[in-house]
Amino acid sequence: MPTPPTRLADPVRAASPVKGRRSMAAIAAVATLGGLTFGYDTGVIAGALPFMTKSSHEGGLGLTPVTEGLVTASLLLGAAAGAAFGGRLSDRYGRRHNILVLAFVFVVGALGTALAPDIEVMVAARVVLGVAVGAASTTVPVYLAEIAPAHSRGRMVAVDQLMIVTGQLIAFSSNAALAAAYGGEQTWRWMLALATVPSSLLYLGMLFMPETPRWYVSKERFADARRTLLWIRDADTVDAELAEMKQAVDLEQRAARTGAGRAELAVPWVRRVFLIGLALAVIQQVTGINTIMYFAPTTLEQTGLGSQAALTATISVGVVAVLASTASLYLIGRVGRRPLLLTGQIGIVASLVAIGTVFAVPARAGTDAATWRSYLILAGMLAFLVFQQVAVSPVTWVMLSEIFPLAIRGLGMGTSVLLLWLVNALVTFTFPILLAGVGGTTTFLIFAAVNVVAAAGAARTIPETRNRTLEQIEAQFRVTPGSPLR
Repeated sequence: MPTPPTRLADPVRAASPVKGRRSMAAIAAVATLGGLTFGYDTGVIAGALPFMTKSSHEGGLGLTPVTEGLVTASLLLGAAAGAAFGGRLSDRYGRRHNILVLAFVFVVGALGTALAPDIEVMVAARVVLGVAVGAASTTVPVYLAEIAPAHSRGRMVAVDQLMIVTGQLIAFSSNAALAAAYGGEQTWRWMLALATVPSSLLYLGMLFMPETPRWYVSKERFADARRTLLWIRDADTVDAELAEMKQAVDLEQRAARTGAGRAELAVPWVRRVFLIGLALAVIQQVTGINTIMYFAPTTLEQTGLGSQAALTATISVGVVAVLASTASLYLIGRVGRRPLLLTGQIGIVASLVAIGTVFAVPARAGTDAATWRSYLILAGMLAFLVFQQVAVSPVTWVMLSEIFPLAIRGLGMGTSVLLLWLVNALVTFTFPILLAGVGGTTTFLIFAAVNVVAAAGAARTIPETRNRTLEQIEAQFRVTPGSPLR
């Protein structure tokens, strides 16, 4: 098992300059393993839960609906904690350093869940794993954004989101393969243990990657920043980019010294932007996206589908999520944020109503009608995923990176991501309890009603930011403090 070194050597010091394109391809391939690991760890639980609900005599942990929600949500509570302090640690010690340490924590957490003898240890190990997931959700995009050239920055950060759903697809596929090949009492342990593979690869790969030049500049290590730029850029662009970084960092540090941040929230238009960021975080999670990603096999089993069939069917969830996320890379730059978000929310409400309606149709277990009912519910889940992954999720993350003015950018992004994970945990904890207590029809119609309210709120408050610079967005908020940008 890898252990983080006490002093992390930087490969840039020993490297000779190379052309940026070749270096960036390698850096992107390695760093986005963080997103892949994140995705695998959040997706693998979907296949493990049906086995973990079995009694201890059958090799499970005897989970009830309450403890099933607790085990799943514990990772998300850990993620909230990781998101809260992950950014500060990467600011202090470096983005690369943070990712290396997080890769080690991923391995420890994954082994803890795979070897857990009881529910208490499982919950503790999931919290540890969650800390790594949450900190990675704030560190990896920053690493990619800071090390990428300006013309490819947006695409590289968006690829990280694609790698998250790719990790979930790998988890769903490996779950089904393990269940089909072995299907024994300890199958769920192997599912969870496989999470050590991408995290170990992330650790080994990051040993050969550089720290970001912007972090070096923030620490006034200008020679190190220049060496990194020579390793990842063409030499004739290095001095101009370094000067630009120095200017940007100087502005940020000056804002911090003058007390910008929480004090700025007293200004009405700044407070409004801050609240819009929080609203985006809530909207992204109350759709119920992670009830699909975490509980698809459990939900399909409740419709009468067998365990193996449910696991196999869940692979389609991962495939659709990957295809929809790929399509979002094209649409996010060509369609306005507001119409894309609102179209996604309308589609999500329709999908949830359709799922709830099909749940209400009676069908005797083991009949063709019951099988068709199961696959109609799966079709509703897939439609839901298309609207979520093409529209709601990408718009949320892009707009959170756009709307906050410089003075509260760190505070706004950190608080919004923290709230996102907390709402995720609440929804995840309550879903299996609702499903067992009031059934599929009422559960999904409740989510549909919540999303009607969320869509109405979004229509009133969420601004349009496409084709505006960050400075133009900030200026427009200043002059139109009471209405959304159009």
